[in-house]
Amino acid sequence: MKVLKVDHVGVAVEKLDEALAFYTGVLGLDLHGTETVEEQKVRTAFLPLGDTEIELLESTDPEGPIGKFIAAKGQGIQHIAYRVADIDAALSELKEKGVRLIDEKPRYGAGGARIAFLHPKATGGVLVELCERKGS
Repeated sequence: MKVLKVDHVGVAVEKLDEALAFYTGVLGLDLHGTETVEEQKVRTAFLPLGDTEIELLESTDPEGPIGKFIAAKGQGIQHIAYRVADIDAALSELKEKGVRLIDEKPRYGAGGARIAFLHPKATGGVLVELCERKGS
């Protein structure tokens, strides 16, 4: 498996509009767009930063993964996503190596990406997302 780059850093926020005011108004980042991903019960906003992005994540349901994360840990960095060229091959290789996976098959992510998460117990306590995008 070859990691191509850090695709994005996911930041869990309670209120997306308030977080955007800071990231765009104070830090001066440009908003690339927002999207609701029903499957993951989240509303996202992407802010390009060099060769990567900041992904702000607002829960649309307190029982969704971001809602549960904020309830347990508060706002903050929720995951780091690494771009791979072939997510199916990457998951197969990780499974063969005995790496604990949250997702054994890719699922739909924001921006049309195919994503899968690795369990934090296998990654030193960090929630790692693998991300495959068209044209990777």
